[in-house]
Amino acid sequence: MKITIDETEARFLVTLDGEMDTAAAAEAEELLRPLYKTNGKDVVIECERLEYIASSGLRILLSILKGAKAGGSKVLLRHVSDEIKDVFRLTGFISLFDFE
Repeated sequence: MKITIDETEARFLVTLDGEMDTAAAAEAEELLRPLYKTNGKDVVIECERLEYIASSGLRILLSILKGAKAGGSKVLLRHVSDEIKDVFRLTGFISLFDFE
């Protein structure tokens, strides 16, 4: 899994590329942990190249969402495939996140 984070004055842009499976989750969490405190910046997560997400990956995204909301920020998931959206639906996370 490849993760890139670009920061501007107003937001973080996160690009997820590959499979966020259980094996990749530990490294992904380490890289994404700074986003648990967004300091008022919104977070846009680009999922166009995200091929798979396990429950451990969902937990990481939920932690980002909780931290963002606590700081008055928003999280937007962009270009999510139908297969990945199905995972969000099955887990009930679909109503927690904003999708574009």
